[in-house]
Order: sequence, then structure tokens, then C-alpha cells
Amino acid sequence: MTDGGPDARVLALSARAEEVLNAHPRTRGLTAGLPHADASPLRIALLGPYSAGKSMLIAALRRLPAAEVEKLVDAAPKTQEATPYPWNGVTLVDLPGTLSGNDEHSAAARRGVRGADALMIVTTSELPGEAETEAILRALDADGFADRSVVVVNKMSAENSDREVVLDEIRKRLGPFADRVPVIPTDARDYVDAANDPELTDEQRELLVAESGIDALTAELRRITAPGVEGVRPKAQACELIRVLEDAEQRWELDGEELDAAQTAKEVEASISRAKEGVLDALERESEIAASRIRTAGGRAADGVSEKDSVVPVDIATAVAGELIDARTDFDVKFSSSVRAAFDALVAEHGDGVPEPEAWVNDVDAPEATLAAPTESPYERAIREAAEKAAKVGAKTLHEWIKKVAGEPGAAANVANWLNKTRAGQKVFDIGGKITNGVGKFKPWGKIKAVKKVADTAGKVQWAMAVMGPLMDVKSIAQDQSKWMAINKRRQALRNHFAEVALSQRNDLTDAGEQHLSEWIAGVEQSLSGLTHPGAEISAARETALEGIKSLRDEAEKLVGPTTG
Repeated sequence: MTDGGPDARVLALSARAEEVLNAHPRTRGLTAGLPHADASPLRIALLGPYSAGKSMLIAALRRLPAAEVEKLVDAAPKTQEATPYPWNGVTLVDLPGTLSGNDEHSAAARRGVRGADALMIVTTSELPGEAETEAILRALDADGFADRSVVVVNKMSAENSDREVVLDEIRKRLGPFADRVPVIPTDARDYVDAANDPELTDEQRELLVAESGIDALTAELRRITAPGVEGVRPKAQACELIRVLEDAEQRWELDGEELDAAQTAKEVEASISRAKEGVLDALERESEIAASRIRTAGGRAADGVSEKDSVVPVDIATAVAGELIDARTDFDVKFSSSVRAAFDALVAEHGDGVPEPEAWVNDVDAPEATLAAPTESPYERAIREAAEKAAKVGAKTLHEWIKKVAGEPGAAANVANWLNKTRAGQKVFDIGGKITNGVGKFKPWGKIKAVKKVADTAGKVQWAMAVMGPLMDVKSIAQDQSKWMAINKRRQALRNHFAEVALSQRNDLTDAGEQHLSEWIAGVEQSLSGLTHPGAEISAARETALEGIKSLRDEAEKLVGPTTG
């Protein structure tokens, strides 16, 4: 054995395969079939139907005397196990006959093939039938013996046998292997008779020996085995390693309760994934829409800059602030709606065990178009007053009234009461009708919800006013430039400002939405773990095992090379 040679690499792979197969009870029993270091003589197995004359071929190859021949020529399918015979430094292995209808014989023949270094595939001049042809092609292709085999067509001296016609037909049946596998015509009986019949003349003996093909078969077998153990056995062991790994893959085919559990886990995981992807898609879409609306509002403000004094008119500033608030509110509604849709879908599939997501904002629902448009609210008035004041004296601190509403529940409660005095005012904080029982009335806990919502809306107003700071700052205009350049510079500065806010807002909304979604999905996975855990464990173990098996197979197939072609 040469360090780093094919034999060493195969044995190294076999050692790794033993670790992989021993890692799970399913495949632990297969380790006994893995190849190990073996310096014994090469094994050439004789594969073929029980009537093909395999035993007579062995007798001829071994040049047995007449007394020994009869011990090997019983064609009846009695032998159930492979029988070894020494020959020219190798071992000829007589396998039980195939196609005899005896399952034990067929199983023993398969075991013998798996333990062989090379094959002598034996058929007859009667030509192999469909089942026999299929078995031959399997040995050459799937079993990997294409470059370590010889096809022997025995009984060629039978009457009505046209040698060339028979050999041509055999090659046709070998298909893509016709040029890779030598085909040797023989008649083992002729050779044995030539060696043992005392009534034959020397000339008759020479003729029988020459036509028997045994000498040609002997030369071909020596050619195949010429590289010796180190040259032939590594490929044989690599092929056997591949077959063991294929068996291991089959052991991981799930059925019964395990298959049901794995499929359930897969279905639940798929439905959770769909729900998550649906919300993420909505999050990406709606955050970009909000950002686009912010950029558009900035463009409107920039276009509205007065050429007279570089000030944004009050009506435009008010409209821009309203658009900023609406963009944030609409995002909340759409994102909350997508989470609710995902929740409803999961409940429909898996029942009430799915936890309800925490509200994204306070009781946000889809707006009702039937409500009349509201009159000017305290928020709108605050924006208008702030804009008017800013237009006169420049940017100042955020409106104190807005800060008060956002930070003091008492102030927020007063605003809630004021809003609920009219049908139009209710629209500001009771879109879904979950808070009020009509004008001037609150549902149970509705007052608390109303106060929270007023504070939340006030927070949006605060944010909008902060964004609008540069809009109302007329002191930043460069005095040393021409009037027109100053106006253009201010317009571009406003566009740049709103673009930066749009990007920041989109990122903030995406990050916050993903965090909100992640927390809910974690709760969903926990609540449905009873459905997913058993199957997930099986699937994870299977995936890990198959990944290791596939890696080993890929490496083993590289060692085999074109043999499996």
C-alpha cells in the first residue's frame, strides 16, 4: 500500500464513512459492509445463469484432471453461497447461478459481486435474454465493473452457432459498453475434453484447445489483473463504498409516522414562511411608498418657494405637513393590515393556537370612506399656526402645544374629549369604530385607547414639524449670492433634505417593522412547536446525514472515474 495512493484514499474515505454511518442507528448496521485494508489475492467472480457452464470454465482455467472436473460441473442450482478457487495468484469465485428462480441464489450472487475485484460475466451462444441482458448492463454500469470485466460467451461449439453472428449480437446488447468490455468466445467442454480424453490424437487436442478460447480468456484475465491488488482493488473498494452509501441513503427514506411528522413540520414551516414573506413584501413596498410621498412633499415645498422672499407659503407648508403625517399613518394602516392578514391565514391553517400579534399602532384599522371629512383639528391648527409663526420669525423650537399633547396624558385626554364632540372629529382617532359609541360617548376602555391614539398622533405631528424645520428657516439663505441663485439653492437644499428624511424614514420603518415581525414570528413558532418539533428533528437529522453521505459519494466517484460511465 502506497501512502496517498488510490488505496489509501479509499480507506480514508471508508473511515470517514464509518463515522457518518455510526452517527445514527438507521445506518449503523451498514458499517460492516465498508471496505477495509485487504492484501488478499484479487477476486474474480463468475456471474451468469446456472446453465452457462461457469463450473466447467473454472475447471478448464485450472487445467483440472478428469477426476476433479466432475466435482465442479453439476449445473443444478444447489450451491447457495459463493465458492472460491485459487488460480494464477488470484481467486476465482463461482457465484450461485442467477435466473434460476431461487431468491437465495440471486441474493448470494449479489453479495459475491459486491465483494469482487473483477468480473467474468458468463453467457452462452444461445444469447442472453432480456432479464440476463439487464443484469449484465447493471453489473457494468451501476456496479462499476465496465473496465474490470470480461464477457465470456460459452458453448460456442454447439451446433447451429454462427460465431460472428453471435458475437455481433452480444456486442449490440452491450450497448455503450461494447467497446470497453472484451468479449471472448469459449467452449470450456472442448478444452476439458482435449485435456482428458485419452482417445484423442495430438492434432485433435491442439484443434480443440485452440478453438476452445480458454487460452485467450486466460490472457485477458491476466491483463485485467496485471496491475495487482494496489491497481485493481482500490476501484473495486471505491465502487463498494458507493454502494454502501447508496444503501445508507435508502435507509433515510421516511415512511409511516416519521414521514407524516416530517411533512407536517414542512407544511407548518412553509405556511409560517409564506406569512412572513407576505408581511416583508408589504413592509418593503409600503416603506418605499412612504419614502416616495416624503420626497414628493419635499418637491412640492421646494417648488413653492417664493421668488419674492424665499419663504414657503403657509398653505403649502400646511399641506406638506399633512402629507407627512398621512404618509406615516397610511404606512401604519397598511403594515398593520398585512400582519393581520398573515395572522388570519395562519389561524385558518393551524387554528386558534396561533398567537395574535401585538398591535403595530394603537387600534389602527382600514379607514371607512363613509365618514365625512373632518373640520380643522387642533393638530392642523397647530401646524398652521407654527407655519405662520415660522414664516414671520424663522425656525424656532417645536410647537409647545404638540410637545404637551405627546408627553402629558391629561392634555391628550382633553384633546380626545374635544375630538369626540363631533362626528368629523371622531375620524381623527377612531377609524375602525373601536373607541366611541357615537358622538360624545366612549366604549368601555375606549377613553384610554383614545388618549393613547391622540398621543401617538401627536408624536407624528412632532415628527412632521421636525422634518419641516428647514422649510421654515429663512435665515440660512446665503446673502452674498444673487437672488435667483439663492432661491435655487434653497429649493435644492429642501429637496436634498426631504430625500435624506425619506431614506432615513424608510430604513427606520423597515427596521422597526422587521423587529415587530420577528418577535411575532418567534411567538408563532413557539406556539406551533408541538406540530413542528418531532418532524423537524427527523428532517434535521436526515438532512445532516444525507449531506455527509453525498459528500463522501462525490469523493468516491472521483476515485472511480469513468468506470461508472
